[in-house]
Amino acid sequence: MITSLSNQKIKQIIALRDKPRIRNDSGLFIAEGVRMFEEAPPEQIREICVSQPTWEQMESGDKYPLIWKKLLLCRERDIALEQVSEEVFRKASDTQTPQGILFVMEQAAYSLPEAVARAGRRQRQGGRPALFLVLEDIQDPGNLGTILRTGEGAGVDGVIMNRGTVDIYNPKTIRSTMGSLFRVPFFRVERPEEAIALLRRERIRICAAHLEAERYYDEISYGEGSAFLIGNEGNGLRRETAMEADLLLKIPMEGRLESLNAAVAAALLMYQAAGAYRRSGEFC
Repeated sequence: MITSLSNQKIKQIIALRDKPRIRNDSGLFIAEGVRMFEEAPPEQIREICVSQPTWEQMESGDKYPLIWKKLLLCRERDIALEQVSEEVFRKASDTQTPQGILFVMEQAAYSLPEAVARAGRRQRQGGRPALFLVLEDIQDPGNLGTILRTGEGAGVDGVIMNRGTVDIYNPKTIRSTMGSLFRVPFFRVERPEEAIALLRRERIRICAAHLEAERYYDEISYGEGSAFLIGNEGNGLRRETAMEADLLLKIPMEGRLESLNAAVAAALLMYQAAGAYRRSGEFC
């Protein structure tokens, strides 16, 4: 059992939790909680830490029997499994009320060109039109996590983020995804323009949520497939990014609001596009 904060494994976990550079250099990240462990692909798990009280409860069958079964399966796969004192676990955890399990995972690797080509091919063959999000400078970890989670529900083909967007492996982002992190393809690009060029090759229309738009988001069809540009929470899209769009869209707002939360705006746009396909069976 690990009982000291000076233990090298605990030091590495805290570094992965707190430092994006360490996560980027190692290709690893930290996730925690029962729900996240249930959702996590075993092949990406590298190490597991369980607090002593939680271990004892699971071992006796009093708590999380399915989690206990998965832990044993991970041990059979030679994944390192450590018991940790309650005090050390609290220090290593990123939450106010830890659930007693955290784990080190290997970061996912997706190919943006392959994802765009696959969505375009499906679209050309008469299947569901392509649906992507392109995020610019999203700063709130909760917003990013919610966008990923909502994207899974809407059937998004991928979430593309520029370098100015918050780290998707930030612990708060990970928690906000509620497991969608493990299922929704996501990609990093230096600038949105890089992704836009790929999307256009597959005849995917670039739409930007913008206050200066003349058309409402629910007044158009989405037959060409869609990629929605979503900008920074406070400043919106950079002007040069908005100018790359084929179409500017606005969301009607009553009262004195100037804009909506980025995650809310993304959800409205994605579900409008996805819902149009479900309602009609095809796009006009």
